[in-house]
Amino acid sequence: MQVWPGQAYPLGATYDGAGTNFAVFSEAADRIELCLLHEDGSETAVELRETDAFVRHAYLPGVMPGQRYGFRVHGPYAPERGLRCNSAKLLLDPYARAVAGRIDWGEAVYGYHFGRPDSRNDLDSAPHTMSSVVVNPYFDWGDDRPPRTDYHRTVIYEAHVKGLTMLHPALPKELRGTYAGLAHPAIVEHLTELGVTAIELMPVHQFVNDHRLVDAGMANYWGYNTIGYFAPHNSYASWGDRGQQVLEFKSAVRALHKAGIEIILDVVYNHTAEGNHLGPTLSFRGLDNHSYYRLADNPRYYMDTTGTGNSLLMRSPHVLQLIMDSLRYWVTEMHVDGFRFDLAATLARQFHEVDRLSSFFDLVQQDPVVSQVKLIAEPWDVGEGGYQVGNFPPLWTEWNGMYRDTVRDLWRGEPRTLAEFASRLTGSSDLYQDDGRRPLASVNFVTCHDGFTLRDLVSYNDKHNDANGENNRDGENHNRSWNCGAEGETDDPGVRALRLRQMRNFIATLMLSQGVPMLSHGDEFGRTQHGNNNAYCQDGELAWVHWPEPEQDGRDDDGKDRDDKDDEARSLLEFTRSMVWLRRDHPVFRRRRFFHGRPVEGTHDDLSDIAWFTPEGEEMKARDWQAAHARALSVFLNGRAISEPGPRGERISDDSFLLMFNASADDLDFVVPVNHGRQWQVVVDTGRPEGVPPGQGDKVAAGDRLTLLGRSLTVLRRPA
Repeated sequence: MQVWPGQAYPLGATYDGAGTNFAVFSEAADRIELCLLHEDGSETAVELRETDAFVRHAYLPGVMPGQRYGFRVHGPYAPERGLRCNSAKLLLDPYARAVAGRIDWGEAVYGYHFGRPDSRNDLDSAPHTMSSVVVNPYFDWGDDRPPRTDYHRTVIYEAHVKGLTMLHPALPKELRGTYAGLAHPAIVEHLTELGVTAIELMPVHQFVNDHRLVDAGMANYWGYNTIGYFAPHNSYASWGDRGQQVLEFKSAVRALHKAGIEIILDVVYNHTAEGNHLGPTLSFRGLDNHSYYRLADNPRYYMDTTGTGNSLLMRSPHVLQLIMDSLRYWVTEMHVDGFRFDLAATLARQFHEVDRLSSFFDLVQQDPVVSQVKLIAEPWDVGEGGYQVGNFPPLWTEWNGMYRDTVRDLWRGEPRTLAEFASRLTGSSDLYQDDGRRPLASVNFVTCHDGFTLRDLVSYNDKHNDANGENNRDGENHNRSWNCGAEGETDDPGVRALRLRQMRNFIATLMLSQGVPMLSHGDEFGRTQHGNNNAYCQDGELAWVHWPEPEQDGRDDDGKDRDDKDDEARSLLEFTRSMVWLRRDHPVFRRRRFFHGRPVEGTHDDLSDIAWFTPEGEEMKARDWQAAHARALSVFLNGRAISEPGPRGERISDDSFLLMFNASADDLDFVVPVNHGRQWQVVVDTGRPEGVPPGQGDKVAAGDRLTLLGRSLTVLRRPA
């Protein structure tokens, strides 16, 4: 075999049409072998003799896409000093563009023998672990263009590739649970009709099913256990895992872009799948443990601010390079439109404290590629001082956990929530205004993958996670949920009607709030996980989306009356669509600047851009905000007092709206304020089963009284 010197950059395996360049970093290694793997289980080892700045490299003519490979690192094995090189372990390339196979969880993939953590294990891991794959980088993107949807027009839909597509009746079985299924016309049509502009995919970087879960007959369904930051997860590919997963993912991106839908990836750069000091040796640990991980004072152990066993070393230039190279790759080569960073506070831990000016944020800010896509932080981790909502740099948006908590508290009837609810409804200026950010820095959500689904939020007071095998100890205990009078499934028509009303309340509130709304997949028609609020290990029908059956004549084939759950699901879906499109049609609900609370100069309107009223129609005073019993208010949004200009500098004018919130258990009369418009029309009433009045809604005049059902909201519109 010919072996040429090759180049130290780019890292990974780079195919150029005639051969492949291999480059890998390790400061700890004495020498590194590149192992080309063959179908009969044999391998050809090529020592990487050329070294530049601890990057070993070689070019192999004739090595084509589909070739599987790995690395064997020869060097010191001294865990007490944080050194864990062991040439018996075949290691994944940290820069592998594709990964083949799965892990066979035996002793061979560990650096020690079970029951003897201080021992050294020299069993060959190659037959039991995954392998890296050389991929063909060439792909016909055609006229693909990123949608580049502005944040103020963005509606995010959080989804799981497998969970969203596995049970869809219109998908061929061979496409269910795959990237190809994600791009199927039935899925694309659902997303476009719903009105979402971006799909936020739960982890699609190559991840590992934990040994513990596999032994228990479960899986790491969510995927927050990354081992390959450049490789699309291979089990989501319908064609194969020798590079086909890359082509299939690109095809899905191209199809979604054609429909105007952006792709945002949920990425896990805070830790890897290698776990703590008792975890397997799969890649980073065996290449250069010191350079990749935050080690404790005793370097045998790892610092862990993620709850997963390890944390990446964010002050290491090689870790920072890995992350930035990965982000750029997914934008430039895979055409994704943004990222949501899991446990992003860990990325800011350059030393110990969370530092918003850490090197990672400096690099992102300066990068001409990464700085131009959507960057969303999950602004917390499990370490000390890890809750950082509102504290990320101006370039970033954040999952607003305070929005979630406040909106849940309001609708379950918690006292003294009106003042904070007003802040969350109007874009959380208390969190984002002081550092120059705007309402669009707040990604608003009521539910997400982590926690109750929307239906479960209104159906369970307590978590029911017994299926996870941890005696219901896992998952959040304080869910801010309310079961509406019965725990779990019930046939009580009153409870079911209240639950549907509460779901409409949450969806309407989300779409009427300033900021960027995010829906969790299946919540638009009320999917359930039967009270499981931590379905991370449930790769089955408990966590997959059950799609409502098409509307029929109300009777099953055997002539019996059909369960009306599908009718409820379709009704909620229609309501959700209506609310999304109401938001998209009216710029007053998606302002780019915070409200002033006063008339806006140059808008020819002497009314304030926003005003708050008691149910009696009187302007709110300080005592009204803090009254313990107060659970109701109205807010006037002036469509003729929008301060930000349009894209060509033109003045934006919209209809005006009056939002009436009754979060109390009792029916309440609301008075329409007398000085903010003479004639109004009801456009939303969550007290109605359909939520949106059919045809033309009721006409309402200034001074009129409207009766709002307990726990409902009504929206009135005044034409511009």
